[in-house]
Amino acid sequence: MEDKKGGKTSAVVAYLTMVGALIALSMNMESKNAFARFHIRQAFGLHLFFLAFALFLSQWFNVYAWYGLYICYLVLWGYGFIGAIGGKLNSVPVLGPYFQKWFTFIH
Repeated sequence: MEDKKGGKTSAVVAYLTMVGALIALSMNMESKNAFARFHIRQAFGLHLFFLAFALFLSQWFNVYAWYGLYICYLVLWGYGFIGAIGGKLNSVPVLGPYFQKWFTFIH
């Protein structure tokens, strides 16, 4: 539990915004906490997922697609954020394992 305690702040900050994920990344540079690194990858992936699909949807305006994107993002974000607050290493459903593979540059 001591390992999680040190990285909990970085893990929670990562979920706030894309800038928060970058701040959390810099906060974790020296300590290299595994718990924080896990949640930084999850949050960074969620924020990129949202931005990529928002750019895609901006070309074809469909209100229902936007609703779907926001609902999906908020549910996944809430799941990850509650996991970070609770000190759990639960990956985000469906996309979480991919985020851990794709963002290995986050140490």
